[in-house]
Amino acid sequence: MNGIGIRITELRKQAGMSQFQLAKVLDIATSTLGMYETGKREPSLKVLNRIASYFNVSTDYLLGRPEKKTDATKSDKIEDMLDSAMTFDGKPLSNNDRNVIRGMIEAYLKNKE
Repeated sequence: MNGIGIRITELRKQAGMSQFQLAKVLDIATSTLGMYETGKREPSLKVLNRIASYFNVSTDYLLGRPEKKTDATKSDKIEDMLDSAMTFDGKPLSNNDRNVIRGMIEAYLKNKE
């Protein structure tokens, strides 16, 4: 079984669904879903997106990508925002200001999750 297949199987079982029920929701054949779950076939992007939407997970999760990559991306985005931020008089932020604002943004995002 491949990583995608394992994740699909886990999600389906957690939802208490049979292969037939999930295949019907995804508008695919039961045998196709079975092949996804056993790793004999991989879902198209369209079906992968349907699966992710139905189970409210990311396609990255289905693909088995590590969560740390997402954290690094958030950190990069925060740094990009800080690079473009200016003080009221149009000067770049001081290191102290950057640290304070970074802390506020990270706390906000953590609270939002």
